[in-house]
Amino acid sequence: EMSHRKFEAPRHGSLGFLPKKRCRRHRGRIRSFPKDTPDKKCHLTAFMAYKAGMTHVLREVDRAGSMLNKQETVEPVTILEAPPMVAVGIVGYIETPRGLRALTTVWAKFLSDSVKRRFYKNWYRSKKKAFSSHASKDDEDADTQKELERMKKYCQVIRILAHTQIEKCKLRQKKAHLMEIQINGGANAAEKIDFGKELLEKQLPVDSVFAQDEMIDVIAVTKGKGYEGVVTRWGVTRLPRKTHRGLRKVACIGAWHPARIQYSVARAGQSGYHHRTEMNKKIYRIGKAARPMGDGKQGGAKPKIHPNATTEADLTAKAITPMGGFPHYGEVNEDYVMLKGGVPGPKKRVITLRKSCVPQTSRSATEKITLKFIDTSSKFGHGRFQTSKEKRKFYGL
Repeated sequence: EMSHRKFEAPRHGSLGFLPKKRCRRHRGRIRSFPKDTPDKKCHLTAFMAYKAGMTHVLREVDRAGSMLNKQETVEPVTILEAPPMVAVGIVGYIETPRGLRALTTVWAKFLSDSVKRRFYKNWYRSKKKAFSSHASKDDEDADTQKELERMKKYCQVIRILAHTQIEKCKLRQKKAHLMEIQINGGANAAEKIDFGKELLEKQLPVDSVFAQDEMIDVIAVTKGKGYEGVVTRWGVTRLPRKTHRGLRKVACIGAWHPARIQYSVARAGQSGYHHRTEMNKKIYRIGKAARPMGDGKQGGAKPKIHPNATTEADLTAKAITPMGGFPHYGEVNEDYVMLKGGVPGPKKRVITLRKSCVPQTSRSATEKITLKFIDTSSKFGHGRFQTSKEKRKFYGL
């Protein structure tokens, strides 16, 4: 008589995410950009930001027909610090039957040290000669123009090379993250190239790429958890308490034949630090910098803050940084993006934001967001006060 399982059940864990191993890259990579739209104006399709932490907001729901319509709701949001990126190059691709092939790259004349570090394993020991011969060429403009003309003639896909200004985030790291951002829109490649050339060596603020109420996708590497057992890694059921030799196991790892363990059986191993794309995150707010770099102390006085966490209903002059700073991150002084819900990865991780690849028509996607209150109480305890001024007033200091 053949054995059989006592209760039928669906399998635990998806096989769509195999292999569950550590990701080779730290920065989320865009595997596909949104489809090009020649009828629209030239625009960028992605950006990079750094995860600072989470808080919650109060808002009034505007969704006709919903039970929550015209009612207040409290929702979790993630804050991503997004200082302006800097465009430093243009890449042209030719569409071939086997996919895209890079034709040529044109670099800007000046590159900051933060991005040059990206081309070295060990910056302080190196001679720091990257791009020095490129910058000292006299006939540079002629060469650049020649390459751009080649691009205009042969290329179909144009992307700009842009890097983050990580030094503005005060994260200890000095090496900038560099990525390709596709230029969509424009009637032909020449329009895209002219658009890209205008951006070279210029700062690209996040609000030039995204807007409030837009639905976007986030691409990041998740929080690493190390070596985990099957119950945590796959979500299989624990065995009964009296089980011999442990109960956080898979009871049967396969039949006698085939005399191998099949790939679909849950096993212990690496959990977390996987590359993931999460779709349809709504932008609740794009805030301007609270204390942009360069706003030093004028005459010993504290620099003025731009109150970027104020709403129409809550006029308290306060910045987005909660009291005591974001745990494990610090202060958010640059531009920020507020997204509904969670985002993959731990604090300080670089997060790639991409425009949605599908047309957004759902009720929640088209809803206009009006925030009534943004919580800035301490995230390191029970958070009683919204600002230090309120705390001092309460204690009569």
